[in-house]
Amino acid sequence: MRNPGAVFEAAHRLGVTLQQERYSLFCSYMRHVGWMFPYEGMAIAIHRPQISWSSTGRIHAEGIPAIHFVDDFNIYVYQGVLLSEKYGRVHPRNWQSEWLLTERNAELRRILIQGIGYDRISQELQAKECDRWQEYTLMQVESEVDVEPIHLLKMTCPSTGFIHVLRVPPQITSAREAICWVNWGVDPTEFLAQS
Repeated sequence: MRNPGAVFEAAHRLGVTLQQERYSLFCSYMRHVGWMFPYEGMAIAIHRPQISWSSTGRIHAEGIPAIHFVDDFNIYVYQGVLLSEKYGRVHPRNWQSEWLLTERNAELRRILIQGIGYDRISQELQAKECDRWQEYTLMQVESEVDVEPIHLLKMTCPSTGFIHVLRVPPQITSAREAICWVNWGVDPTEFLAQS
């Protein structure tokens, strides 16, 4: 029999009377065993690991293992991307921008950038100011962090003082041009007139 689980489940759904003791044993097995490798005369069974999921349905955990086995073997995953223990054991709020300078894997750099955030990256890697217009500042991270240069638009809300930083294309050379790009081509003078 290739898949006894499917047979038990199908029989149960069809209302077929099952030997209760065997069915209970099977249900217990399915709750506790993740994988089983049957061989002639023996089988290797592995306990089902504890898995953490994000609200979007991806395997995900922050600062703790996303997949934990009972023998303390752990797998670290952030938004579905496998992390080394070096990154996985540390909560994203404690990730260091300097790691971006040595990480060669583009997908891991993307995840580190996402977790650290451009605001912290601009501060910790000392982004230089390229241009300013009203409460907007165009900055550039001069370190080779990503495939292309990182240009950032820093926006400070005049009423709350809240600072928001967004990445903009590297060919943008002025803060006003960056604001226009962020606002889907609307010039900031038009935007101010609408508010």
